[in-house]
Amino acid sequence: MVFGEPNNATRRAGVEFERVPSTTMSASTSNSFSRPATSVLPPASNTPSFILASNQKSYKHQYSNIYFLRLQALKEIVVQNAKRRWQHLADKPTLVPRVLEVTKGKICYVVGTVYMEMPLKPNVLVDLARDNSIPPPPPVSKFYSSEDKVMLEDESGRIRLVGDSLKTIRLTTGVILGVLGMETPNGDFEVVDHCFAGLAPQVATDSDEEMNVDGPSSDPWIGVISGLEVGSEASSDARIQMLIEYLTAETGLEADQVPASQISRLIIAGDSLAPITMAGRGDYQSQIEDKKARKNAQDTSVFTPHPIHNLASHLLDIGRTLPIHVLPGETDPAGTILPQQPLPRAMFGEVSKLPSFVCESNPTYIRLAPGIVEDEKTAAQKGASARTLLVHSGQPLNDIFKYLPNRHNSRLALLEATLKWRHMAPTAPDTLWCHPYVNNDPFILKDTPDIYLVGGQTRFGTKLVVGEDLKKRRIQCRVVMVPNFSRTGTLVLVNLRSLEVKCVQFGVSGMTGAGGAPEEVKLPKATQMPAEPLSSEQQMGGSPGPM
Repeated sequence: MVFGEPNNATRRAGVEFERVPSTTMSASTSNSFSRPATSVLPPASNTPSFILASNQKSYKHQYSNIYFLRLQALKEIVVQNAKRRWQHLADKPTLVPRVLEVTKGKICYVVGTVYMEMPLKPNVLVDLARDNSIPPPPPVSKFYSSEDKVMLEDESGRIRLVGDSLKTIRLTTGVILGVLGMETPNGDFEVVDHCFAGLAPQVATDSDEEMNVDGPSSDPWIGVISGLEVGSEASSDARIQMLIEYLTAETGLEADQVPASQISRLIIAGDSLAPITMAGRGDYQSQIEDKKARKNAQDTSVFTPHPIHNLASHLLDIGRTLPIHVLPGETDPAGTILPQQPLPRAMFGEVSKLPSFVCESNPTYIRLAPGIVEDEKTAAQKGASARTLLVHSGQPLNDIFKYLPNRHNSRLALLEATLKWRHMAPTAPDTLWCHPYVNNDPFILKDTPDIYLVGGQTRFGTKLVVGEDLKKRRIQCRVVMVPNFSRTGTLVLVNLRSLEVKCVQFGVSGMTGAGGAPEEVKLPKATQMPAEPLSSEQQMGGSPGPM
């Protein structure tokens, strides 16, 4: 195993790595430095909780409540944006309170919930009507087609939206939208302009100068990974071991230990365990016979410890030196519907005894402040410099991506759009399973987070989203797409003060990544990533940059 510069594909993405002389790995003690401390503060009063109490775990209610609550919460905000945007037009458009009250030939604007009528979208009624003897169709990667229709609805009814301007809008089911236009003779609403809720307000924090007391060298960094997929057929154990040694500063050149020593905690954004594949009867029998035939040959793959035990062992190695936050993901042994509840601590063995090991829900908010908090007074003082992190394991973004064509609709652009929609999972509960909430929709973004982390992605991507709220106050949010570790070997680092982003890639020469052919992948130094994304054309052209 050697250090070296990355392959040419990474360089084409516009990412420059420092050249590191080749050297063998050498262990060094992790006690020669101290990490900058960060503390978890209680959530702000406006922050929703995704933990379901026992009296909330009921499935007797209709999902229509969620749409009603969402429209009720965001409609007035969209109306304010619409008035500010269109009040100076010469035609003096008026607000129509309900979609079915629009008047033919009269310009107006109306606010409602988007519903995408898509032939390729799963339909439970069609599935139930299908003959049981017919196998279900294979899942589609995209719901989008040329036959899609855009509808706008509220409590009064539904109206179809038409017009060329719709081709430039990123829309999915569940988005609260304001549209300007007029009703056509055939009853459709022709759209000429639109608006969303826009960026939510943001909790004010101290300036960089006030937070940066000891200089950039003491800045705390947050490490983020996703998709360890422990237990997969194409094992990434070597990459995981290199990750552990890097985080604990037991490997690399002395210069490399400076960024490693500044990592104050690790967030694992889902998919820690590999997905379980269900084989057919014949396939399963052949697997059993094959294992029996190889047993006498001492095939170690047959006697591999349980993946959960391996994962617990890896986390214990890291947890002795770093606080860890673990979110469940799509492939983990957790409930399918959102919000996924925290994984049981008992399944993680010894590491679960550490107070710094936290099992989070998916999604989750984490409020971090630099330094150590000892009492409520200290917590109040640290709150002024705290950062709010919103983290989820990728299911909402992956589902949104199915609604839109690939061209000019990168995942990073859609992630930014969720901030402007003020909703992290608008397609729930239509095509993304979620809990049938009755009194609130916790997926609404009441405040803009400082850092927005999304796991379960195919490629890395990041952007600093900057804007203003309705009161003209500056808002900024660092959005980051965290790629699958078992396939890319990528650890993402985020500076808690400056919101700077770096990446570290891990790999072993001559070994196979998950699902790929043997390739030469080497471990570079931590590298600063571009603050802005690549163009859509670059992203869709196979570049290893953000998509």
